[in-house]
Amino acid sequence: MLQHGAGDPCHRRDVDGSIWRTSLLDSGPVTYRIQQVGPCEVAAQAWGPGAGELVGGLPELLGSRDDPDSFEPRAEVARAAHARLRGLRVPRTNRVIESLVPAVLEQRVVGVDAFAAWRRLVTKYGARPPGPAPAGMRVPPSAEQWQAIPVWEWHRAGVEQRKANTIALAASYAARLETAARVEAPGEVYRMLTALPGIGVWTAAEVGHRALGDADAASIGDYHLPALLGEALGDGAPVPHEECEAFLEPWRPHRHRLVRLLELTPGARRERRGPRMSRLDYRAI
Repeated sequence: MLQHGAGDPCHRRDVDGSIWRTSLLDSGPVTYRIQQVGPCEVAAQAWGPGAGELVGGLPELLGSRDDPDSFEPRAEVARAAHARLRGLRVPRTNRVIESLVPAVLEQRVVGVDAFAAWRRLVTKYGARPPGPAPAGMRVPPSAEQWQAIPVWEWHRAGVEQRKANTIALAASYAARLETAARVEAPGEVYRMLTALPGIGVWTAAEVGHRALGDADAASIGDYHLPALLGEALGDGAPVPHEECEAFLEPWRPHRHRLVRLLELTPGARRERRGPRMSRLDYRAI
């Protein structure tokens, strides 16, 4: 759930199934490796100034606050997916900016372009990770570093100026946002986020189910959501965009969990045959 594209410089999957990740915590940068070593056992190693903080927050990162047992499947496809994926947990990183920046980059563009922009910017402005991180990994830039990226570098990464401005503005409120993520209810963080120009319900939800561990953070407005809901839970026809929120209302407080379960269910969505989102290269503008 935390990976942004196959080439994400902050995320690697090893041949043995272990996950390598980097992060920039309050105590400093960290590289960590997580591996499942038994049905209910996880081994973790961490390096760098942020290692102690990372290990202390590891249970939350792995979904200890999540409550999947309270989920009530209301359809056979959801019931089967929930039974098959009993180990699914919604993570909580408490790192708002690290989730917000890629979410803004992913607004209204195809994933491959957003992932490429994230990879280019983090590789160029992120720091080398501590410890034995796999080659090519980087620690995400700090809020100050995101603010300092010059206009032409955003342009070279294929990011329109409006998004660059949104990221820079949000980064200027990073301290308040990160504090709110730790001590406030998710609703307050969403209020703060959506008060910023360029951040709407979809972007806030993308932050919510990563940084806040919010199993109800439905990405209303997602390009693929109408087809997914209609084909898996409806009559086969896409649910109109303006009706998706009402369609998901009975599934509170697990709307994101439902969508994630459907995304991970083979056959829940038919092969795409209709028009796809067009690509736009902002470097040519």
